[in-house]
Amino acid sequence: MAHVVVIGAGRSGMAVTAHLAGQGIDVILTDRRPEPDPLSAQQLTALNVPGVWGDHPLALLDGCREIVLSPGVPPSIPFIQEAMHRGLSVIGELELAHRTLRARNDGSTLLAVTGTNGKSTTTDLLAHLLKAAGIPSVACGNLGTPLTAAMDDQSHGTRYALECSSYQLETIRDFHAEGAVILNLTPDHLARHGTMEAYLDAKLRIFERQSPADLRLTPASDPTFDAFAPGHGRSAKFGWGAPKGFGAWCDPDGVIWLVDDGGKAEPLMNRRELKIPGDHNVENALAAALLARHGGADDQAIVSGLRTYPGLAHRIAFCGEKNGVKAYNDSKGTNVDATMTAIKALPGPLVLLLGGQGKGTPFEPLRSLLEGKLRRLIFLGETIPQLEAELGDLPHTTIQPFDDAVGEALRIAQPGDQVLLSPACASFDQFNNFEERGERFEALVKVWAEN
Repeated sequence: MAHVVVIGAGRSGMAVTAHLAGQGIDVILTDRRPEPDPLSAQQLTALNVPGVWGDHPLALLDGCREIVLSPGVPPSIPFIQEAMHRGLSVIGELELAHRTLRARNDGSTLLAVTGTNGKSTTTDLLAHLLKAAGIPSVACGNLGTPLTAAMDDQSHGTRYALECSSYQLETIRDFHAEGAVILNLTPDHLARHGTMEAYLDAKLRIFERQSPADLRLTPASDPTFDAFAPGHGRSAKFGWGAPKGFGAWCDPDGVIWLVDDGGKAEPLMNRRELKIPGDHNVENALAAALLARHGGADDQAIVSGLRTYPGLAHRIAFCGEKNGVKAYNDSKGTNVDATMTAIKALPGPLVLLLGGQGKGTPFEPLRSLLEGKLRRLIFLGETIPQLEAELGDLPHTTIQPFDDAVGEALRIAQPGDQVLLSPACASFDQFNNFEERGERFEALVKVWAEN
């Protein structure tokens, strides 16, 4: 039987591997890393899937019927170029999941979100609004849980709030979202895409299979998106001025309005009632509200959901991304309970920075929460001896100085990982307060992201 090659052993690749193996398909996983991490090795053994490590040998193409490429792996690598030269099918996890979902014909709907910034919040908020309306919904995709994994446990008629990265959209073919939004576009991932034009083209692919019954949502501040969007979706706008037609906006008094197809405007609420602060989150709320309405939520449920949404993660501040690695500042996590909350809030895999000035409490309670989502612990600061004693059997690196520890965390993180500063300790061994520690972390992340 012809086999399928999955490239990349990150979250997406492992989800694809499990999905295909569960269907009885012969799968081979390959990754450039010299060897698998213990969790991946354990999962592959359980699935009876062979792994090829250190390179992608061309011999894997012999007898191959399809290749599923993880988003962190660029299609420009020689292995993929040779596969295309041989006429082999090359798709990504998003396309594979879409194929399976549509074959089910179970009434599910895809509501897709992309953009440079705000994707995760908008996706998570969208799922929250749909749930407030009593509609089955799950937030998934680039946000954390791959679509291939999320769809396994969902019921008939589920609305999938799906975060899509440009890397994921590069490899779609028949992917079709009933509702989709591009939130914004600023320079990002240019090392991968080369130019802003190529980056925009990748993002616009989210619309390319839409029909007139589908929703195409773009920011009113930039008509470029709508002008160049492929597909035949019904155009709607969101932003800070009243749209000429279908859309959503926030007026100068802070009132949020939804405008239907017929031009009828309905005030929903004032932005002051949102728990998520900032103009960017108002825009995220407008986009999420329109998609939720398109997904079947009524206005009353949308208002209730907007009023109650607490934010993507308690206390965690997203502060940078590069090559599929996201960094989060939770310097306020100065005790074990706070760090437990932060670990719960992120999907993993995590590179977690722990340590500082200890408070005499045990770190052992972190262990169970890290199971299945830990890439590596970075021990730093005065509490290194206690951390080594209590958590030293977990994968870890010990680096006392803060800057060096952060640098190592960012260096070893892999595409799809989250680097999380949530130290479970006070900051006074190396900083005056947790604010200063967090600012230093964000400064280091900024340098990393820009270089």
